[in-house]
Amino acid sequence: MGYAPIKTDRGVIGWLLLSIVTCGIYSYYFLYCLARDINVMCQDDGDSTPGLAALILLSFVTCGFYALYWYYKIGNRLQANAPRYGLMFQENGTTVLMWRIVGALLCGLGPIFAMNIIIKNTNAMATAYNVRLGARA
Repeated sequence: MGYAPIKTDRGVIGWLLLSIVTCGIYSYYFLYCLARDINVMCQDDGDSTPGLAALILLSFVTCGFYALYWYYKIGNRLQANAPRYGLMFQENGTTVLMWRIVGALLCGLGPIFAMNIIIKNTNAMATAYNVRLGARA
């Protein structure tokens, strides 16, 4: 089985622009790839990040509360697994959650800042993951 490196050059500007241009469709693809890559990098931690279908369905059923929980879990999972790769993230799920909820009052920019935290931490972990396995993204 061949090793495929994890993408390390995700950016919040690209995510935002492509999401706007595609009327939000790209954001779903982005979240699908993000969950997949986090599950690969954190595969031995005894946890699992639910995929896109669960995110959409459960968010719909819970009027969006599950999406907040999903982002919270991703922030915590990235922070918890960072030491495996010699990293340390100051931001955790609570930071992401606060930006998504309270930061939304800042002209709606909070969720963008929250996604920036997730993207930054995922890129850092992906870089360390790729170096550990001897590949480049």
